[in-house]
Amino acid sequence: MQELVIGVVSSLIATALTVAAGWFGLSWPRRLLLRLLSRVSGVGVLRSYPKQSAANADLAADLRAARWIKVMTGRGNELTRDSFQEVWRRGHPRLESTRILLPDPADAGGWLRAREEEVRRADPGIEPGLMAKQISANIDYLTAVATRNDSVELRLFDAPHNCRVIITDRLAYFTPYLQDTHGRNSPCLVFGNGSPMYDYLLRLFDGMWQAGAR
Repeated sequence: MQELVIGVVSSLIATALTVAAGWFGLSWPRRLLLRLLSRVSGVGVLRSYPKQSAANADLAADLRAARWIKVMTGRGNELTRDSFQEVWRRGHPRLESTRILLPDPADAGGWLRAREEEVRRADPGIEPGLMAKQISANIDYLTAVATRNDSVELRLFDAPHNCRVIITDRLAYFTPYLQDTHGRNSPCLVFGNGSPMYDYLLRLFDGMWQAGAR
C-alpha cells in the first residue's frame, strides 16, 4: 500500500513539475523531477543532458571539486579543452590522482575501426585512420601533462569503443555512444556515488585499468 501511495504521489509531482518547466522554460524542475524519480526507483540518476557537449560546464565544476578522477573515453578530445585545464595544473587543492584510459591507436582488436565506420555515416570527413591519428595526438598531449604532474596516469585499452565514462569520488558521467553520430552528440547521464550505476561504472573502469597497457 505504501509503495502504491508513493507511486501515485511521485506521478502527480512529476506531472506538475513537467508542466511548470514548460510554462517557465526552466531546467531546475526537470532536474528535481529526475532526482525524485531516481530516489523512488533506486536508479540514482542525478542529471541528464540531451547531448554530452551540454554537460561540459557542469563537468568542469564537478572536476574542480573532485578528490580523484577516472576517465575512460574515445578519442579524448575533451581532455585538451577548458573543462579539464584546471585538472592538469599542479597544486590542485583537493585532487589526489587522475587516471585516463584511451583506446590503443594500434587497434589490434578492430574496435576503433568499427566505431570509425559508425561515425563516418554521419560525418564523411572521418576518413580511415583519422581517429587513430587524433588519439595519438591526445596521447602525446597527456604524456606531456604527466611529465609535469605526477598525479596523472595514462593507460591504453583495446576493447569496444562505445561509451565515455568520467568518475569522481562523488559522481559518474556516462555517455553511451549512439551509432551514426559523434560522442559529443550522444546523451549523457550523471549518477551519484552509492547508486547501482555508479558502482557498476567504477567496477568497469577498474577492470579496464587493470587490463590496460602502460
